[in-house]
Amino acid sequence: MQEFLNWTVETIREDKLLSPWLEEKKFEWAPLVSKNITNILDKSYSVLIITDKERDWFLNYILSNINSSKLNRPFLPFYDFSSFFKNLDHIKSEDDISNIKDMLQISFPNGYCFWYIGKSQDNRSTLAKITKSSFLWIFDEERQGSLNLKSNDIALDMKLLELFRLYNKTLSAALFANINVEN
Repeated sequence: MQEFLNWTVETIREDKLLSPWLEEKKFEWAPLVSKNITNILDKSYSVLIITDKERDWFLNYILSNINSSKLNRPFLPFYDFSSFFKNLDHIKSEDDISNIKDMLQISFPNGYCFWYIGKSQDNRSTLAKITKSSFLWIFDEERQGSLNLKSNDIALDMKLLELFRLYNKTLSAALFANINVEN
């Protein structure tokens, strides 16, 4: 079983579709992904994906590819959060948040985490940012415990696709015990 950080660097260098900029993010990436994959594989968490409006295309891309039969792995519990709660843009109060959390605790007794991709100041980020177990790909804010990107980066869409490719490869490697994400 290969050590996670070394595997990540090796994968970035060997995969022709991944760019060297990812290697610069390795220390930001490794603990974030480790926590997320441990929650999924060891704690049986479900992943509720939320994006800002501009990244709705990316949400669809993730959901179309995360459980592809081409991956030859079991399907994993990734869901579009808006399929559970349509009024995400209209969360106004702590009561709204409390009611949503109650619903999710009933729906996901093993636990859940949010995967948020988008601008930090977007209203859709609220739930994810206040939930400890969230997997955050935040734009335009330097936030500890998240992957920090810039929304004005002209290569942002390509970077998101590369990050997803690396994440999906990491999921498979952890699932098939090729790496230990806890180390």
